[in-house]
Amino acid sequence: AVGNTTAIRKRLGAKLHYRPLPGCQQFPPFSDPYWECYVRHLLTTFWHPVGTCKMAPYSDPLGVVTPKLRLRGVKGVRVVDASVMPQITTGNTMATSVMIGEMGADFIKQDWGYRIDILH
Repeated sequence: AVGNTTAIRKRLGAKLHYRPLPGCQQFPPFSDPYWECYVRHLLTTFWHPVGTCKMAPYSDPLGVVTPKLRLRGVKGVRVVDASVMPQITTGNTMATSVMIGEMGADFIKQDWGYRIDILH
């Protein structure tokens, strides 16, 4: 850590105040396993939020959207955006969101009797 370097300690008389992150105390401070634990506990994204309307099978009580993107318990409502992803993808969510939109459009077309196989 920068605060624990010789230059900072000698010139400024600084002392590192180390408090291990709860859940990562079992790892040596500043070791690779400690930082991996730290990252897994604390890092998040603000740029591509997902999961506010989790899509899941009926057996999952936390799911609010069916695999056909229907909102459970509400007739005539579908959720067709990144909020249905139960977990964020490892990359940008744009392509996944487009795919969800395409599938949602196909589900709606099926409901209205359009043959999907001839449209693609």
